Parts: sequence; C-alpha cells; structure tokens
Amino acid sequence: MENLLGLLRIHVHRGLNLAVRDVVTSDPYVIVRMGKQKLKTRVVKRNVNPEWNEDLTLSIADPNLPIKLSVYDKDTFTLDDKMGDAEFEIRPFLEAVRKRVESQNLPSGTIITRVQASRENCLAEESSIIWADGKVVQDMTLRLRNVERGEVELRLQWIDVPGSRGL
Repeated sequence: MENLLGLLRIHVHRGLNLAVRDVVTSDPYVIVRMGKQKLKTRVVKRNVNPEWNEDLTLSIADPNLPIKLSVYDKDTFTLDDKMGDAEFEIRPFLEAVRKRVESQNLPSGTIITRVQASRENCLAEESSIIWADGKVVQDMTLRLRNVERGEVELRLQWIDVPGSRGL
C-alpha cells in the first residue's frame, strides 16, 4: 500500500443498553468498516451490555473516509438482526496525531483537543483526544442510529508504520 499513512487501532470496549433481538436478550457483535476494509468482533452470547475488549486495526490511506460501525445480533437459523449503526470521522484525531511532537513534553492525561457531540457525528457525549503514556488516544461513546437504543464505547490509537507515507 503505497499511500499508507499508518494504522488505526480501534479498541472496541463494550456495548451499553443494546436492543433486545432474541425474546429477552441478544447475542451481539460489531462490524467496523472503512472503505473496502471490514473487521468483526467475536459474538458475546445473551448480553445487551457486552464487553468485547477487542482490538481491530485498520490501514489508513484516505483520512477523509468515515469509519462505519454496525452492531448485529447473531442468529443460528436466520439472517443476523441489525442492532443499530454509527459512523465517525477520524480527521480531528489525525490532526492531534500530527501535532504529537508538540505534545512530547506534556504530562500523561493532558487533553489535546475535544470533539463536541453534534448532529453530524454519532457521539453520545463530548470526546477528548488525550496524550496518554506517550501516545495520542481518543475515547468515545457512539450512540447507535436506526435502533431504539444502544451505545458502543471505543478507544482510538494511532500506530506509525516504518516506510509509510506518514502523517
């Protein structure tokens, strides 16, 4: 990939108050898409507040592509049920990564910038991009759309790749 900027690690932490799709519960999993890339978490059985704690890594070549997240309920004999979706832009995060040289002397936990929740993004609340242990990270809670309820918590972290175009 000659246009590779680097890698984005998405830590899919957990789901909160997800929709019920199997009588009284659900068997949720998450699919993350960016362009032609598609990654999936494991299924958590019988839980509307699942903890995945999984790292999914995307190759970033075009920082203008949104990241799309979909939650599904795993079914054995029928098609999996959709449990909502969300999407977010990574440009604010990548801008903070570009400035990390300026952040080198900051104490761990320092907020670099904030991203406000708005109608244009799926953030459930303000999201802070912070300098943590020598890395730029962003914790976010996404409110799922096209469903009656549910949120998913993520953490973004940038990974430089030797020989890539870089930011």
